[in-house]
Amino acid sequence: MPLKGKVAIVTGGNSGIGQAIVLELARQHANVVIDYVCHPEATEALEQQVSKLGDESIGVAADVSKLADLQMLVDTAVSKFGRVDIMVNNAGVETRTAILDTTEDQYEKVMAINLKSAFFGAQIAAKQMIKQGGGGRIINITSVHEDWPMPGNTAYCLSKGGMRMLTRTAGVELAKHNILVVGVGPGAVANADQCRDNARSSKTRPAGQGDTGGSNGATGGDRPGGRLPGRRWRELSHRDHHFRRWWYHAQQRRSVAE
Repeated sequence: MPLKGKVAIVTGGNSGIGQAIVLELARQHANVVIDYVCHPEATEALEQQVSKLGDESIGVAADVSKLADLQMLVDTAVSKFGRVDIMVNNAGVETRTAILDTTEDQYEKVMAINLKSAFFGAQIAAKQMIKQGGGGRIINITSVHEDWPMPGNTAYCLSKGGMRMLTRTAGVELAKHNILVVGVGPGAVANADQCRDNARSSKTRPAGQGDTGGSNGATGGDRPGGRLPGRRWRELSHRDHHFRRWWYHAQQRRSVAE
């Protein structure tokens, strides 16, 4: 899918893996809507980087756990750039709590930001893609923990497993509209200081699109998770699932051998 003139939305896009995805999309000459919930100065700096690459972007403060804010992201993309071609559901948090310790509030927060946002982000973006014609791409940034248990972080694993099945099922439903739904499951990234929520439990710490990151997907980190050659980004739609399965079983075999 050539990206020249295409329009993308990236949730949790102003740092970490989200930031890397924004920059790679810009390198491939897409225009980008950058969702964030904190550190507007980081978003402004990212917009300047995108501009230097010769493309356009706009930062939008939006809480992706709210349908109205997801709709605002899509409406902004249409108002600013005329359409939506790519929706990247990247925002995520974690609590690092086991099943016996997770509170209802912690559970609901993880599900709202990780899974609910991906479900309705896909729905709202798909409706716009169908309306404008031409198909599109929905990319769900899950985690290796969609398949690989992580004791002590149960709600997070559950949300990522849900994103995996969302990818599969929505992909079947939307194929007739030429909308391809892709799941990408990265591992952990190093984490920078991100949004702080004083009301959050001391046990709750922010998560990115792997294991660590910032509240509501404002992820930190120094590993350039989105920095892949353009050809590989295009190939992900066909090969990422097979790679994740191979990687998981390789880790299982290594564990047994050790």
